[in-house]
Amino acid sequence: MKQAELRKILSGQASGIYPALLRIILRLPSLAYSAAIRLRNFFYDKHVLKSHRVNITVISIGNLTAGGTGKTPVVAWLTKQLCGKYKCAILTRGYKSTANGSDEVNTLAQISPEVPVIINPDRLKGAKEAMSLHGADVLIMDDGFQHRRLARDIDILSIDATCPFGYGKILPAGFLREPVGSVKRAHSVIITRCDQVNQSEIDRIENELLSINPKLTIVQAIHKPQCIITSQGDELKLEQLKGQKVFTFCGIGNPAAFFRTVKSLGAKLADRRIFDDHYNYKKEDIEKILAGAEKANVELVLTTEKDFIKIKPEWRKSSKIKIAYLAIEIELIKDGKKITELIEKALESKIG
Repeated sequence: MKQAELRKILSGQASGIYPALLRIILRLPSLAYSAAIRLRNFFYDKHVLKSHRVNITVISIGNLTAGGTGKTPVVAWLTKQLCGKYKCAILTRGYKSTANGSDEVNTLAQISPEVPVIINPDRLKGAKEAMSLHGADVLIMDDGFQHRRLARDIDILSIDATCPFGYGKILPAGFLREPVGSVKRAHSVIITRCDQVNQSEIDRIENELLSINPKLTIVQAIHKPQCIITSQGDELKLEQLKGQKVFTFCGIGNPAAFFRTVKSLGAKLADRRIFDDHYNYKKEDIEKILAGAEKANVELVLTTEKDFIKIKPEWRKSSKIKIAYLAIEIELIKDGKKITELIEKALESKIG
């Protein structure tokens, strides 16, 4: 089943006997998974399972839900904040790696070419590699919230305002990777895509988070489009999208958010294609996209940077139609100073 279809079912948008039956069936494995996660967290909380500290500052960027929270742009923001002052390294598990690398790794590698990206599912070994091989004094752990074996100095959660709590259920009945109550472990939450919901919804999210962890530093952020980069390497201004028909596609955790962003820039969506999160594109996929774009009589195919880097250069240049990506950066729009102060305090206590 496609992830987009599953999202409609789990959210309750899909009605009928089959979606309702599937929601009921998924409750059992969800309960089993939830019990396992709760037991594991209990063992860590009681120090039966040990978290190991290393002699560098570890900052984890993670999420509560599966995919689509804007975690990678947060890693990019943090890396840019720190890499000029400290010897940083990024640690990732390299999810769904292929012969061409994984989309996560390739995206992270483009953030700051001078910052090493270490791929190791064993976060403790990865941290030691960052210290011994790269002399890192700050480790940014990508997708680290659930990986508790490596102790961290700061835990930052990225939460998507358009789907903050994964429909309230643990995988696979919802998108939560662990109970919402786990927010008590976090030091800070960055609520992303705040421009795509109303203020009352943001207030509701913040109140729920603070009811769990009153000491939490909460920051509001948006995914701010910067420009459009084409397969030919040209940089187009965002204004050029106004009134233009575009063909869009993506394979990310929250595709609707990407399409809303494109529409907010004034573009007209001639068609859209949705692939599963972390989808590895094949040549025939791109050929079908280009054929669809030609049929829709558009000159521009627009996707995300995460998807763009997985398309081989020869596939991008095989048509008169331009394939491009929308360059996005995280912008902290409220209380950004609080999280920078939190990070600086942790660095000063460890590095001096």
